[in-house]
Amino acid sequence: MAGRECYHCKQWVEEGAAHDCWTTTEAALTKELSEDLKDAWERLRETAVEFGEQRIYASHHSIMFSRKVCYFFVRPKTKFLEVCIMLARPLKAPQVRNVIAGSKSKFANMIRITHRDQVEAPITDWLYEAYNLRDVLPAKCAATPPKSRKKRAPKRKVSSTQ
Repeated sequence: MAGRECYHCKQWVEEGAAHDCWTTTEAALTKELSEDLKDAWERLRETAVEFGEQRIYASHHSIMFSRKVCYFFVRPKTKFLEVCIMLARPLKAPQVRNVIAGSKSKFANMIRITHRDQVEAPITDWLYEAYNLRDVLPAKCAATPPKSRKKRAPKRKVSSTQ
C-alpha cells in the first residue's frame, strides 16, 4: 500500500487520506495512561477547574489551561505527567525539576507528577498563583514607570562648501 509515515505523530497515513495530527483531544492524550497517572490527571484537572472560568484544550502533545493566556499546561508521558506552571518567579523546591526563563516577567517551572497524592500543596498553591497572575501583572506594569531614554542632541548637518 502506498502512503507515508507522519513526521509528527509517527502514524501511517494512506496515500490521499486526510490527516491532521495537530488537532487532538484530552481523551486522546490521556487514554493510554496508567491508572495512577489517570487519577493524578483527573485530580489536577479538577483542581484547576475549581479556580474559576478558563479555557482547557488539547494542543499537539499538551493540554493547555488558560485564561487570557496559558498559565499552565500538562504533557502526559508514559511514566509521569509533565506539568509546566507559568509564574512571575522561579520556584525553588524539590518538586521543581527545571526552570526556564520564558520572558523578562515569566518563568516556566517544570514539575513531574507520578501519583494523585502529589497534587496537593504546594503544587496546587502554585497553580492558583499562576491562575491569578493575570490579575497581578498588569498592576505591576502600571506601577513601574517605563524606562526613559536619554535624549540625544539632534545631529547637525555638515555642509561641505569650500
